[in-house]
Amino acid sequence: MADTDHTGGGTDTLDRELEELLSRELVEDGDHERFSHYAPKNAIMESALTGKPVKALCGKLWVPGRDPQKFPVCPECKKIYESLKD
Repeated sequence: MADTDHTGGGTDTLDRELEELLSRELVEDGDHERFSHYAPKNAIMESALTGKPVKALCGKLWVPGRDPQKFPVCPECKKIYESLKD
């Protein structure tokens, strides 16, 4: 007779694992590793807590994790940011 007592993580665990997998797959390859990007501060803070990727002003998806002071600002992000200030 099969044991019907299940102690697995349930659908919440599966949903979180699927969301993490999809988040990792959405992070784009490219030159974003060479630049610091502009993104909403609250999105960067959320990413620090959850590990979810952030969408920069230039459209790049990445997970912040480096000291932005050590890299030049993304030219596209800078151009968009300056146009928003006007």
